[in-house]
Amino acid sequence: MSDKATMEIGQKFPLTIKRLGINGEGVGFYKRNVVFVKGALPGEEVTVKVSKVQRNFAEAEILNIRKESQERQEPICALYDECGGCQLQHLSYDGQLREKRDMVVQALEKYVKPVAEKTDIRSTIGMDNPWHYRNKSSFQVRKEGKRVYAGLYSEGTNKLLNINDCAVQHPLTSKITVATRKILQKLNISIYNGKSLDGLVRTIVVRTAMQTGETQVCLVTTRKEIPHKDELIERMLKIDPSIVSITQNINREKTSLIFGDETITLYGKETIHEKLGELAFDLSSRAFFQLNPEQTVHLYDEIKKAAQLTGKEKVVDAYCGVGTIGLWLANEAKEVRGMDVVPESIADAKKNARNHGFNHVRYYTGTAEEWLAKWKREGFIPDVITVDPPRTGLAPSFIKTVMKIKPKRFVYTSCNPSTFAKDLQELTKIYHVDYIQPVDMFPQTARVEIVAKLTLKDK
Repeated sequence: MSDKATMEIGQKFPLTIKRLGINGEGVGFYKRNVVFVKGALPGEEVTVKVSKVQRNFAEAEILNIRKESQERQEPICALYDECGGCQLQHLSYDGQLREKRDMVVQALEKYVKPVAEKTDIRSTIGMDNPWHYRNKSSFQVRKEGKRVYAGLYSEGTNKLLNINDCAVQHPLTSKITVATRKILQKLNISIYNGKSLDGLVRTIVVRTAMQTGETQVCLVTTRKEIPHKDELIERMLKIDPSIVSITQNINREKTSLIFGDETITLYGKETIHEKLGELAFDLSSRAFFQLNPEQTVHLYDEIKKAAQLTGKEKVVDAYCGVGTIGLWLANEAKEVRGMDVVPESIADAKKNARNHGFNHVRYYTGTAEEWLAKWKREGFIPDVITVDPPRTGLAPSFIKTVMKIKPKRFVYTSCNPSTFAKDLQELTKIYHVDYIQPVDMFPQTARVEIVAKLTLKDK
């Protein structure tokens, strides 16, 4: 780091915050050194104390705010500073939307500067109500003395925060989680201890369907036998009439993963029913589904706009998961093919296609590059490819395959602007980026989703 000698842990100095970093921290510069300051906002003048020095940057904490941003606000969550689940509650919602667009710009400036300078990067699509939007909660359970707690770990610690009401969770998930932990306490059912690995109940998972009102509660346990099981179920059913499914998932492993492989239905249905626009889905305890269904409709509509379908196109939905994006496009496509490496996801995707009566939609297990190469040999070349990869971005082998096949349009949906921008380094050799549309899927957090429309360049 240039001028590193001037930076020491404990050092104090004034700093002007220029922008937000990708994790929602304020970014300033001290003698050409990048300094990240948690809780600071663009435009603020703060006095900071260095807490960590690395080769390329330093981290510091706020001692006082000398000039406060007009967009600073009081977080509504009492646990905001400890929890770490949200990073931007102290910034007005208009400010959040603007800064999320800037996070996209920053990533492009770092990896593909010409794209940052020439591309139409649109204003972030926000929510009318940016609170209580999450349809699912997974709260760890712990016991202290006789009391049972349920919540999330304080950022970077093993301390469990007891959460009674989360500002971004659907109120029903909070209500049911709190009532369930109280029932576990009342019945004296043993609670898992992460240190000794003793105890039964590890996690309370609640998912409520926003459109149908059905709710599923899943208890993650270390073994199958549950004492007082009948009384437990009877009491849980009295919590709220929306509960139509109570399941038990068994996870015996010492792991940070929530679910194990075995799930048992204790009461009611194995799945709950949810709708996205005109599509309907049956969701089991472990099934992946978007955590913000209301905003997902806007996201998928943006994908459909970018795909520019006329009813004649062959579409490939790579990294397809349970097939939601492909199904969203199916009515306006001639043929849809999707693939994913997770066999369970493909089984769900096939079932979802059948349930909606789509005969021109097919799903395959395996990597996108394998299937695209095989189909090319068979004479099938897609007009449009749509992707929504994990945070790590696209596999280099997949990008190479796309560059050979050259579909006319490539719709890239990303939850990580950095890996998206890196992937553009290759893709822009043959594609023009028409526009980038940021979408706020997770208000109050530093995460931003983007939909980019890429069009094949003329030779």
